[in-house]
Formats: sequence, C-alpha cells, structure tokens
Amino acid sequence: MNDFKAGLEGVVAVETEIAEPDREGGQLRYRGVDIEELVGHHPYENVWGLLVDDDLGSRMPDPEPYEPARLTGHAPADLQAETGRLAGQWKLGKLSEISDEQAREDLGRLSALMMEIVARSAAFADGREAAPDDVVAGGTTAAERFLLRWRGEADPKHVKAIDTYWICTAEHGLNASTFTARVVASTGADCGAALSSAVGALSGPLHGGAPAYVKPMLEEVAATGDAEQWVRDALASHKRIMGFGHRIYRAEDPRSRLLKRVAKELGAPNVEVAEELEQVALKALQERSPDRVLATNVEYYSAVVLDSAEIPPPLAPAMFACSRVAGWSAHILEQKRTGRLFRPSAQYVGPPSRPASEVRGGAPVPS
Repeated sequence: MNDFKAGLEGVVAVETEIAEPDREGGQLRYRGVDIEELVGHHPYENVWGLLVDDDLGSRMPDPEPYEPARLTGHAPADLQAETGRLAGQWKLGKLSEISDEQAREDLGRLSALMMEIVARSAAFADGREAAPDDVVAGGTTAAERFLLRWRGEADPKHVKAIDTYWICTAEHGLNASTFTARVVASTGADCGAALSSAVGALSGPLHGGAPAYVKPMLEEVAATGDAEQWVRDALASHKRIMGFGHRIYRAEDPRSRLLKRVAKELGAPNVEVAEELEQVALKALQERSPDRVLATNVEYYSAVVLDSAEIPPPLAPAMFACSRVAGWSAHILEQKRTGRLFRPSAQYVGPPSRPASEVRGGAPVPS
C-alpha cells in the first residue's frame, strides 16, 4: 500500500486497444488511425463504427422512433435520466448475461437516441417543439439530423463544426467518465446504466464542461481590447485561464490543432481574439512556470468551434456527451469481455482502534 497515488494518477488500470493518445508526439489515434485522417473524410457515425467495431464501414445506427417521458431543458440531466429510463423501458439485459453481439446492439440503439435526447432537450430549452420525423429524415449524417431535430434546419457550416467536434472528442482513454462507464460495466449492469453513469460523471466542471467557460473569457478579452493586460490581470488575481495545459499531453494537443484549423475555415466568431489570447497566454504561462509544458488543450478551440455552430455554452457538456458515446460504448464492450470486477483497495488513515465512549457524543445515555 506504499505506492498510493491520489486520484490514481499514473496508475495503469486497464489494457485497451481503443485509443492511443501520444503523450510526447502530440497525436491521437483511434485504433491506430490518426484523427487527422478522419476529420473531414468520415462522418462521426462511421468513427463510432471504428471505435466500437474496428470497422470504418460500420456505423452507429439511425435513431429509433422515440418520445421522451418529460424533458426539463437542462440537457445533461435530461440525458442521464432518459438514458436510464430507456434501459428499463427496453428491458435491456445485464452485460453479464447477454452476448457481445447483443451488448453491441444495445449500445448502438442507446448512442443514437442519446443524441436525440440532447437535440430535443435543446429545442425545449429554446421554447419550441422539436422538429418532426419527416424533417429529420432529410439529414444524411448524425450531425445534420441532430441540428434538424433541434432547429428544423441545418446550416452546412454548423454541421461541419459539430461533426468535427464530435470526432475530435469521441474518445480519449481512461478519463473520469470513461472510467465510470467501465466500473459500472464491470458489475455486469446493463448498457443503459453504464452510459447514464458516464453522463453523470461529466456533469462536474472538471471534466467536459470547460468549453462553457472559454466563450465568456474570449468575450471579456474582446471587450477590453487588450489581451496582454487581461492576462496580466488574470494571473495577478490568480484567475484560471481556461483552455491551457493537459494531464496527458506534453506536446500540443492534436485535437486543438484540428479544431483551430476548422474554426478558421469556418470563420468562427472570436477566432482572431482566440489566436491573440492564445499567443499571449502561452508566453505568460511559460514565463511563469518554465519547467511545465502548458500547451493549448482541446477545450479552448472546442469552444470556438461550438460557437461557430451557435451552440450556447450551457449545452457544451451535453454536446461532449454526444461525442463521447462512441468511446464509452467501445470501453463498455471491452470491459465486458474482460469479465473482471473493479475492486481497488483503500489505504486506511483514520483513528486507531478506540472505544465508542471516546468519540464525541459517544457517552452512554444514563439509564
């Protein structure tokens, strides 16, 4: 027990064939394929097939007809609740009791409808009905159908922005939500339980929600008109500059590079401000911490790309969930095949053995 690592930092918990973030080289490969070869060449639903089936000819299925029980307009909460409810409604079998083929089918059905849930919740938040099936049927990709369901129309630039974002963030190893999905899957629970638990894990601001904070930051910098002064003031007041540094990469985050390129191609709002702030912030952060590698991470330009598709910041965590259903599904299947329950140890550091009378409030009650 002497090798305790807080937060399991650096502890190898699984062996995986799904993704390989290149820590030093600044690359990300899905089952050996560099994401540079995927963005703009294969739509998200086929990248789902690559991650889940190791087959770019395979794809996430189209969503089934569906009517939500009750939406609130708070997409992450709606997504978690509806995913769990569907598992019960469909009477999904336990992972420990069904075949790999059945599990894959369950994950495909749920993945497609998780995007439907977010689109319908976003429409509800906007105060309107989601578009009917005949409108959505005109879409040719998952990103296009998502926008059609939400808004009743799909600007090609918005489709490209969302498809790029979803592919870039579809999978990234054993992060908090993926680990949660694997832990739940290891108990033999059904696919709905594993996926809804993953959604719950990214509802906190430390995982998946950072893009929601980047757009207001960029708008604040634009309003001042002085990126250098803004950075100086932020560092002097110990304010965190969102979108820099990563626990995995010691070189440039490859997803940031791709998203930046697409943001410029799309003429995204605030992209020039983002580039200016990026240069100033990287220089200031390096001067402040010369021994640390602090590069631009995926959240920074994710915010810019999502903004180009007019995605409101509060919807960012749910958009991240839509992208990550591919990685979660692949990991749930991989975990199922191990047949191994997660049961790490804990190192006790509490009080030594003692009588109850020594505990505050532990004096016996007079008889």
